Amino acid sequence: MRGLLYVTAVCGGACGRQGAPHSAGATGAQEARPAGVAPAMGIAPATGIAPTTDTAAAAEASSCLPSHDGYLRLRMRGASNMDIDWRDADMRCDGGPRPGEQGLRVTFLGPGRHGQHNLRFVFGFAAAPGARTAHNVPTNVTVIFEGEHKLYSTAGDGKCTIDEFSETRLPGTVEPHLHRLTARGFCTAPATAVGGRNGLLLSRFDFAGLVLDEDDADESGPARP
Repeated sequence: MRGLLYVTAVCGGACGRQGAPHSAGATGAQEARPAGVAPAMGIAPATGIAPTTDTAAAAEASSCLPSHDGYLRLRMRGASNMDIDWRDADMRCDGGPRPGEQGLRVTFLGPGRHGQHNLRFVFGFAAAPGARTAHNVPTNVTVIFEGEHKLYSTAGDGKCTIDEFSETRLPGTVEPHLHRLTARGFCTAPATAVGGRNGLLLSRFDFAGLVLDEDDADESGPARP
């Protein structure tokens, strides 16, 4: 899949091959291999990520979106209590089709508490093929504490829901296959830790990030080196 790279060594011994948790179901295992992102300003490079794709190249101009208006806001409680409010310059983002199944997946990488290890949030949702807007979409959520060998996943689409999402082309961009995706949602049950019983509940979240539309990418020709 053009424009996306997978993390290969996020979880150390806690994960199986390509960073997938042994205990997660098929959906959770796939979402545990998030799309690659380039290192943000003030953020150390993430393990196993190479910023070689056109989505990463676009992120070089602005930390998340070329339009400089990306964000991630969420409330997280449980094994770690955090209120995330990342602005465009605070993070990197990437996204595209979910591997091997229908739907979309978006990834956000930003700084942890007190500037410690990076945090990565992966949202995979079962949107209908070609949908630009949708409501009440089942969603899988993965949270990765990079450098700490901690991964939490809902391991399926039954615990979280996106109330509404909208995908639009970025105005004025020279990359027509890069779209802005906005969404808001919530979880009713926690993402559980790989190899443990601890959990993280994202009681609410909303974001604006980057997504690669492969249909537009195919129409516009091969990705630039």
